[in-house]
Amino acid sequence: MAKGILFVVSAPAGCGKDTILEKALAKEINLCYSVSATTRAMRAGETEGISYYFKTREEFEKMIADGELLEHTEYCGNYYGTPKQTVLETLELGQNVVLKIEIEGAENVKKLMPEAVLVFILPPSMQELDRRLHKRGTEDEETIAKRLKQAEKEISFAVNYDYVIVNDDLNKAVRDFVAIVDAESFRTNRNKEYIDLLKNFTVK
Repeated sequence: MAKGILFVVSAPAGCGKDTILEKALAKEINLCYSVSATTRAMRAGETEGISYYFKTREEFEKMIADGELLEHTEYCGNYYGTPKQTVLETLELGQNVVLKIEIEGAENVKKLMPEAVLVFILPPSMQELDRRLHKRGTEDEETIAKRLKQAEKEISFAVNYDYVIVNDDLNKAVRDFVAIVDAESFRTNRNKEYIDLLKNFTVK
């Protein structure tokens, strides 16, 4: 059985990464989310082990010290990270895994696991990203301006990723992501064992 592939997806706020991944996973492709750990408080509607693994600060810092995280970061006073063992065990079972993380985390994962496939989702334009952030109606003008500034910084790192998807049309963006997952599974280096099995087959 071929080992699963680790996909890492990043995008500025408002680029639609959550929706793209939700629709891609609904297509029943061989892909599952990796559940992150966090020290932030559980919100209404969230479930332990499904939304996040909710940890105290002491528990999280012990995970860091014990090398139990594939990557981690601190944001707005809370830790966020990816438990390593669960990801590795899932990949060994032949299941593809997707991490939805920020640029710093993606870079750290790539250093530890060079075979990971990095995908960056781009907006069709900064004007469209501005429109989408305003349309959400959840943030004030100052916050939106900060998000746009942050988006410009994040987009400059897109050149370090293996693939980029422009989310101009949602359905096409979903198809593009699924195509990347499929294409990566067809790579020769991921199918060497099967090729060798056929090559060494002897007719009796």
